[in-house]
Amino acid sequence: MIHKLADVQSSHIGTDTNIWQFCVVLKDAKIGSNCNINANVFIENDVLIGNNVTVKSGVQVWDGVTLEDNVFIGPNVTFTNYFTTRSKQYEENILNTVVKKGATIGANSTLIGGITINELAMIGAGSVVTKDIGTQELWYGNPATHKGYVCKCGKKCDEMLICNVCDTELVC
Repeated sequence: MIHKLADVQSSHIGTDTNIWQFCVVLKDAKIGSNCNINANVFIENDVLIGNNVTVKSGVQVWDGVTLEDNVFIGPNVTFTNYFTTRSKQYEENILNTVVKKGATIGANSTLIGGITINELAMIGAGSVVTKDIGTQELWYGNPATHKGYVCKCGKKCDEMLICNVCDTELVC
């Protein structure tokens, strides 16, 4: 479903994907199946979004960003893709950012371009992420720092790396 007030120029939209009002999706963007792109989202050309991805309102997904399957992007998350841009002066090399399968990025977080958020990692709301994040790691703060590990179910593991919710042991 593409809302009548969305401007979707891309023909690369998977089945059962919802794109809500006031979104702009440029022509070369690729969006998988069963995604939910909330209102007021801008998706540039060189963007790849996998299947089952949720992008909440107020997010701009710039060139060079890849969101793999089952990723959650909270409201007003900010991606960057340059280090030293000035008005009307653009760097030649865009910094690529990859958010791997199952990762969660909390609301109002900022991701500096050129980093990788690995599988099932979780970034807390309001964080500024300046470096790569490992698999199932929990990071938050400004700048974001490592605070522990999260289970596949999304809950924080205890000191023994065991989830007290689903009893899963994290294998590092």
